[in-house]
Amino acid sequence: MPKVTFIEHNGKRTEAQLESGISLMQGAIDNGISAIIAECGGFCSCATCHCYVDDNWASIIGEMSETEKELIEYIVNPKQTSRLSCQIQITDELDGLEVMLPASQY
Repeated sequence: MPKVTFIEHNGKRTEAQLESGISLMQGAIDNGISAIIAECGGFCSCATCHCYVDDNWASIIGEMSETEKELIEYIVNPKQTSRLSCQIQITDELDGLEVMLPASQY
């Protein structure tokens, strides 16, 4: 099971073992990561699962869909590395992933 580290805006780090095949968003919810709100339940329609992923992981995670790109245009404090965690599927290749979380999803 891949290990993912969630880093909150205040620097608090939470390591979690996530099952391959689930979304990063579901892994965050299952591990009590309160900075991921996930109002739409993972249907890529609200952007309350926003996170920042280092560019080094971009090729492993894959490209954004057009829907994800559109939603990211409306989030608070978007960055070049912004992603929606509901759109990132956990695979064994993501072992060691570190995900930064914004101060607010609204």
